[in-house]
Amino acid sequence: MSEQSKKALTESNYRSAVKAFSWRLVGTLDTTIISFLQTGDFKVSLKIGSTDFVSKIGLYYLHERAWIYFIGRKTLVRNVSLIKAVTWRTIGSLDTAMWAWIYTGSALTGLKIGGYEILTKIALYYIHERLWAKVPIGTVRRIVAKLKQRFENDL
Repeated sequence: MSEQSKKALTESNYRSAVKAFSWRLVGTLDTTIISFLQTGDFKVSLKIGSTDFVSKIGLYYLHERAWIYFIGRKTLVRNVSLIKAVTWRTIGSLDTAMWAWIYTGSALTGLKIGGYEILTKIALYYIHERLWAKVPIGTVRRIVAKLKQRFENDL
């Protein structure tokens, strides 16, 4: 296992918030495109996408914090990223299907939009997680590295 994949999951609230926002940008674009392809109505697809943007920031943040709480300092490996992707996608697709149903008035359209997202967003989320595994923003490992560097400089 590479050093990069052995990094601990311990993250700050700031990191979780930044990850939530970056994922929401990707996710909202995907939701809006899928919604438009299903409804043919640009206005409805923007309503679904924008409502999804707001609701999922909170849901994603809670998802991140729950993973950190339950996994703690275990290592971030590909299997964990995949399981996180699947659990998030379940929550996310249900949320999207609900908003799509509300805005279109059709449960079937809501389920279709939520269903298509399963295909696109699991892959997108996995890529997002792997990229964020390489970003040291808001992680304990960055703080420890800074302290270690200061200590070595004092010697």
